[in-house]
Amino acid sequence: MPQMIRHINLADQEGRIYCCLRNKVVLLDEVQRSRFCAGPDVCRECRGLGVECLWKDSRPLADPYVAADPAAEFLSNQKKKVPLDPVSGFTAAVSAADPDRGDTGGI
Repeated sequence: MPQMIRHINLADQEGRIYCCLRNKVVLLDEVQRSRFCAGPDVCRECRGLGVECLWKDSRPLADPYVAADPAAEFLSNQKKKVPLDPVSGFTAAVSAADPDRGDTGGI
């Protein structure tokens, strides 16, 4: 179950952070701050080192959570758990036919 977690997203040497709202690594410039980091309840500046954002995260993380590597944080957020199909027991990703494996998908 996703929980509200404070994420402290530290900027890398190039001034980039991972932005959950945009789901990508972005330059923490004035455009990013004004368009995507606006609002005291969502995101705020973190002593010039990055930003602190509050959002629901399904990963089991400490609160607050420090993301020091924007690229690694991006990759970590691309791993989503897919629930099992209660009938077949397969995940959505493997329940379709895969002709490369000789799979017919149950046909």
